[in-house]
Amino acid sequence: MADDIKLSAASRTNLLALQTTTKLIGRTQARLSTGLEVNSALDNASAFFQSRSLSNRANDLSQVKDSIDQSIQTLKSALSGIEGAVKIVEQLKGLGAAAKNAITAAERSQLANQAEQLAAQLDNLINDAGYNGVNLIRATPDNMEINFNEDSTIELTVAGINMSAANLGADISATSNNWGTVGDINADMDEYQSALGQLRTTASTLGSQTTLLQTRLDFLSAMVNTLQEGADKLTLADTNEEGANLLALQTRQQLGINSLSLAAQSEQSVLSLFG
Repeated sequence: MADDIKLSAASRTNLLALQTTTKLIGRTQARLSTGLEVNSALDNASAFFQSRSLSNRANDLSQVKDSIDQSIQTLKSALSGIEGAVKIVEQLKGLGAAAKNAITAAERSQLANQAEQLAAQLDNLINDAGYNGVNLIRATPDNMEINFNEDSTIELTVAGINMSAANLGADISATSNNWGTVGDINADMDEYQSALGQLRTTASTLGSQTTLLQTRLDFLSAMVNTLQEGADKLTLADTNEEGANLLALQTRQQLGINSLSLAAQSEQSVLSLFG
């Protein structure tokens, strides 16, 4: 425009250099304050979107990892229930052994009643062995599906197993003929031994699945860390380098201010002609 102030070539060159330096200082200060070299797609579109993709997958796998962690807790609850059931069945065996040594039918009957009460407590224990609404060992057991990746294309199904007293041995919930004879006691002792075998087999199965899930959990933890590390390498700033850049730019800015001042002084010297 006709009314624009005209600057000399030297002043305009120094002003442009000073503006560029100020812009670079602002960018460097932003990197130091955020810790990021790439704050948006405007800084580096390729690095920004690649980092975003890696971070998104890391977040998805973190959710899968949390789900697996909760599934492990469900299995641990079932295993705790089985451990308690084993102790109860061992007590039942002890009552059976005591009944075989009893002298009178009344004593055997009393021990038989205690055995049935213990069997009822076994069911109560089994029913309390759930976690987060999932019980793998009650009379009507739940099944549990666990996803291993973010798109649910790899998964494991843990089938529940009925560990109730009525399903252990032939049926340990009730004593045979109220232990009227030693033969009745021996029959139930065989059932108790069979029940222990079932409980230990189930514990082994669930323990193996727990180990598998823990292995998968450890893998996912390492994978999430790798993805996040890769994302950070694409966007994080080198604070040591940026600090050195800021110091150099501040020095350059001061030199630019001095150069601009010198350029202005050369124009002011014309005034001396009118002095």
